[in-house]
Formats: sequence, structure tokens, C-alpha cells
Amino acid sequence: MCGIVGYVGDQNACDIIIDGLKKLEYRGYDSSGIALYEKGELEIHKYKGRISNLEDAIADYNFKSTIGIGHTRWATHGEPSDLNAHPHVSMDKTIAVVHNGIVENFVELKEWLIKEHGIVFTSGTDTEVIAHLIQVCYKGDLTDAVFEAVDKMRGAYALGVVCSKEPDKLIAVRKDSPLVVGLGKGSNFIASDIPALLKHVREIYLIENNETVVLTKNKVTLYNAERQEVKREVFHVTWDADAAEKEGYDHFMLKEIHEQPKGILKTLTRRLGENNEINLDGITMTKDDIESFNKVYIVACGTAYHAGMVGKFIIEKLAKIPVEIDVASEFRYRDPFVDDKTLFIAVSQSGETLDTLAALREAKRKGARVLSIVNVVGSSVARESDDVFYTWAGPEIAVASTKAYTTQLMCMYLIALYMGKTKGCLPIEEYTRYLEELKEIPDKIKTILKQEKVIQNMAKELYKREQVFFIGRGADVGVSYEGSLKLKEISYINSFAIAAGELKHGTIALIEQDTLVIALATQDALFAKMLSNIQEVKARGAYVVGFAKENNKEMGRQANQVFYIPECMDEITPLLSVIPLQMLAYYIAKLRGCDIDKPKNLAKSVTVE
Repeated sequence: MCGIVGYVGDQNACDIIIDGLKKLEYRGYDSSGIALYEKGELEIHKYKGRISNLEDAIADYNFKSTIGIGHTRWATHGEPSDLNAHPHVSMDKTIAVVHNGIVENFVELKEWLIKEHGIVFTSGTDTEVIAHLIQVCYKGDLTDAVFEAVDKMRGAYALGVVCSKEPDKLIAVRKDSPLVVGLGKGSNFIASDIPALLKHVREIYLIENNETVVLTKNKVTLYNAERQEVKREVFHVTWDADAAEKEGYDHFMLKEIHEQPKGILKTLTRRLGENNEINLDGITMTKDDIESFNKVYIVACGTAYHAGMVGKFIIEKLAKIPVEIDVASEFRYRDPFVDDKTLFIAVSQSGETLDTLAALREAKRKGARVLSIVNVVGSSVARESDDVFYTWAGPEIAVASTKAYTTQLMCMYLIALYMGKTKGCLPIEEYTRYLEELKEIPDKIKTILKQEKVIQNMAKELYKREQVFFIGRGADVGVSYEGSLKLKEISYINSFAIAAGELKHGTIALIEQDTLVIALATQDALFAKMLSNIQEVKARGAYVVGFAKENNKEMGRQANQVFYIPECMDEITPLLSVIPLQMLAYYIAKLRGCDIDKPKNLAKSVTVE
């Protein structure tokens, strides 16, 4: 989940790298560091804490270097500290490495380096092994040494490597961790993600798995694992660099909450043709294809998993195909029943989530057709899928996902409608009704966003709570899980979600006087059942905040506080009900003084298992 940046060219490498790291701070922010070739040797500076600590520490150095690498860290091996921060250097101080990922056999390699080569280790990281390993393999050619070292490594990694003996060369390697190369004039770049490069370049290479890149200021050469030169099409980035800026909002998360009407509208309208025909980005899925599926698997992690919960609900309802949803980190360890009659839907905001990638590869190995829902064009999940359905949310910078989630939901509705109509089990009148209601969602979200003050006032009464329960039924269950996750990840409140009918099977034992319960009751068909659940927790002293449709005024008589969402079909309420929950989490976290865009212990793109 770390972020890496590298530069070689004619400009000031330090300024470019620091600026790029700031754009990647969402990937990790335990510590940061930089390695620059300066006056014949490598200058290494690295510090625990945010990138601002590094920036302040080197402010007076006036570096002139035109080549270097930098890193912002999310700790896996070794606690956050100055010593464990990247870059790591070889024992002779000639080679520096930055690394995103995990070296699985680092203990074995470390023991070998100590025993056979007398290497002395100074950190508790797996990454330090790489720097020493490249030094041991170095015999006058850095490219040779990197290839030899990588052959000895197991795991997932993106690497940036520089060497004081070859000060015109930057080498990068990709295996199961994201890496892009920026192509400039007299300047070339590497980074973990595109936003780090947008200030400087729009032409990039998307680096494939098991590829090595050798960069000088005037040339970029790609090699495969067999060291054969690879030709690659240039990818032109079209989205605006300003999309990755706050634009006057206090936090990226708040900005991204407000961008949801635009993202949802774009995700929907790009797929609608004449006569409300849905076009799945050129994906060909015939009636015979759909009828051949005996099962749909939706596999994802975190917020994407919660989108999958809604996806299961709507695909089963509209397409009449059994759907299983699984956490990606568990999927491949239980020998799942997947074959050539399975549609496997992988959901990932970044398209680089390692657990989801591993599950996808297992499903493909067993013959499943893989359809991915991702936000990042050219990401690993997208490239390794049979079919790709992009969310068009635009860059999402805040660690806590908002607009990626709601655009994932819209993708789920479109897939379900397409499958149901094509299969012939969804009457055209019902199909049309769903689409007409989906078209109204962006404006209805704008209506909710206009009630931001209501949510702010609600947050003022709730932010001191240390325990919260979210409950719901039907389509509200997945939203309850997502609302709970948003609250816990940015406010650090102990938050728990459960299907409301399960309360009495154990969890209600935790309800006591003044316990906060957030009750979603947006399903007309289940509204009476939810009122019963609300009465159950109120009888035990709970303080209830209810969410319901505008016409269900009975909620106001049952709950202590209520927020009403606009009227819509039961099945599509998740696109609306999650919006006030996102805002509530945001304003509670703000009142608690939390670092909303960079919550502790978290990172945006989870590229380790």
C-alpha cells in the first residue's frame, strides 16, 4: 500500500519527488523518505510521520540532483520509524531501493546474506533485504544485478532502484503491485499511481506484471521476465489534474461526497443508448451466455464487498440467477465451486487490491468468465479480466471510499437490468421503470446534499458516543455495513452492523441505556418489521436515529431523530440512503478532530494480503 516515485531528467529531482509523494500520501503515511544522487554519492533522508516532516527536514539542503527515488510508507514489516522508513540502502551505500509490497522469503534471504556475505542489517523491514541482495549481485551492471536479485525473491513488489555507480539510470520492477511510467521530454518518471505524475506528463506506460523498466532521461526500455525487450502502447491520460485537488473543500472526502451526483450520472448515461438500451462498454453477453451461468460470484474487499452485497440482492431479483458473495481474502483458500458456468464479478476501486487479484486468478484458472467493476483504467484487475465495466467516478483520493462505492452500485444495477432483460425474465415495463428511477437518482442525491446542515446538527449530538449499532433489513443490510465502516474507519468509534432480524439472536444483549442505534428503514415492504426492531431496542434504552423515506412519517414517532430520503423504489434506496451516512461519519469525525482523509493504520489501495 506504499507509494513510490522516481525521476531522472534535467530538472530538480527533489522537488518533483516530494510533490509526487504528496499526491500518493493516501497510499500510506507512516513515514517517508528520499534518495538523491548528489556530489558523487547517494543522499538518503527519511523520517517517521507525514511527508511534511521530510519536507521540513530537507528544506535548507538546496539539492541540485536530477535523479532520485522517494517513498511514502504504510508499515507491514517493522514499526513506523526513521530506521524502517524507505529508501533502504546497501551496506556499501551505493544502492538505494524503494518498495511497495512484501518479500515473502525475506527471512530466508536475510539469513543467507548474513551467513554467506556478512551483511549487517539495520532495520526491521523486508525491503532492506532487496538493497543488500542487489549489492551482492552487482558486478558492474545495475540492470543485470536487479534481474538476478528479483529471480531470488518471492512475493509482491514494485521497486525503484538507483545506484551511485550508474548515476544516469533509474530501474523499476513490477510484480503484483501497481507501477506506471511517465514519459516526458528529457525527463522520465515512475510512480505507484497516475496522480503523482499529472503535473508533469500525460503520456504514460502501464507496466505489466513481471516487467522491468530501465529509464534514463532520454529513453525508457521495457523488458519481460526473460529479459526480452517489450513494446508498449502509450496511454494518454485525459482526466483533469484538478480532479485530484480539494477545490476549496476542507477534505477530499467531503469533496468526493459532493461529486457523487456527477459520477453516478456519468456512470449511467455513458451506458444508455437509444430506447434505453444498456451498453456494457462493448461487453458481449448473449442470452445463451447468461442462461449458461449457473452461479454468479461477487468477490471484493471492504467497501467494494458492501457494494457486492447490494449487487447480490439486485442480480438475484432481476436476473433470477443465484449469487454468492465472498470476501476476497477468504475466497481462494476454501476451494470454491467455480467452473466454466460461473460468472465471476471482481469489484475493486483501485483495480490493484491484491486479495481480489488473487481470487480473480483462481477463478480464471478454474474456467470462470471474469467481469470486473473498477474505477482505474488500465489497472491490474482490469487488464486480467475477460470483461471490464468502469465506474467513471474519477480520481478518489480520500482513504474512506464514497463516490467509488455509489458508482459501483450503479454498475451493479446496470448489469442486473441488462442480464434480466436479455435473459427475458424481466418484463420491459419493469425494466423501463427501473431505468427511469435510476435517472432521477443524481438529482435526488443533490436534494440530500442540500440538507447537510441537518446532518451537521445530528453529528453534534452524537460525536461523543463510543459505540454504535447499525441495523437494517433487505437492501438496507449492505448499506448498514457500509455506513458502519465509514464511521469506524474515520472516527475510530466502535461501530457494528447487523441484519435487524438477527438482533434478538444475541446482539441485543449489548443494548443498554443510551446505546446509539442507527436504524435504516427505507424498505416499504419491511417497514413494519423494522419498527418492531426499533421498539425492541428502545425498550432496552437505546437512542435511535432513523433513516426512512419521506412518506413513512411513523419513523418520526418511533425514533429519537430522523433523516428522510426522497421517495424511490425499495430496490434502489441504497444509492440514496448511504449519502447521509457518509456525511454523518464525516462530520462526527471532524468534530472528534480526526485526520479524515488519512485515518490511522489505513491506506487507500491494499496491495498486500
